[in-house]
Amino acid sequence: MTETPSFCGPLAIQRPFDFADGCLVATRFAAEALTADAFATAGIALPPRLAAAAAKRRAEFLAGRLCARQALWQLDGRWQAPELGEDRAPRWPQGCVGSITHAHGWAAALVAPRSAYHGLGLDAERWLDDAEAARLARRVLTPAERARLPADEAALAVTLTFSLKESLFKALYPLVGRRFYFPDAELLSWHPDGRARLRLLGDLAPAWRAGRELDGHFCHWQGRLLSLVTIPAPRPDH
Repeated sequence: MTETPSFCGPLAIQRPFDFADGCLVATRFAAEALTADAFATAGIALPPRLAAAAAKRRAEFLAGRLCARQALWQLDGRWQAPELGEDRAPRWPQGCVGSITHAHGWAAALVAPRSAYHGLGLDAERWLDDAEAARLARRVLTPAERARLPADEAALAVTLTFSLKESLFKALYPLVGRRFYFPDAELLSWHPDGRARLRLLGDLAPAWRAGRELDGHFCHWQGRLLSLVTIPAPRPDH
């Protein structure tokens, strides 16, 4: 096994969601402490397209891949980090699905067997203040979502909407094979217990047309918002 570079803290299994079929591994990292030999120390190749990227971007990439490799090893014994695809999305090993997120010095990866899930989307965000939420709402929310904003929890609702739509994209993009954007889905409802419901507003693929609804989940975890969208694999009797 290779070493964890010094810019990263311990890689730890965490359970922010009730998710029995997969494994989530997270770590804290300090981008300013990234050293020139960090990728070699980790045994993970630096993609050529990131060679000239800022230290922050390289640190995020490496921290996320370290979490993903550890999660895959915990899941099925594979010591392998997903490669960076031409579309910049992770290329997960055969037989599994996953999602990587990073935000403000924290990175995590969630993996599960493809027999249980066809898609996973995990996102981490810091909570927005009122001014930030007001600016972001104009770009992220549909007119219907803006009309439903609760006056006393507007910043919370905008943060949730942004994060859940990010998770939705990560879960669906590998299945539909095309990019889609914030106006292509809406957050229908969310509840304090962490349940949420989303609906597609545009046709993405034959199996993913406007009007289809999906469940989302969210939680307050170690000072940040985590959101999750899962696409369960069809049951054999369906």
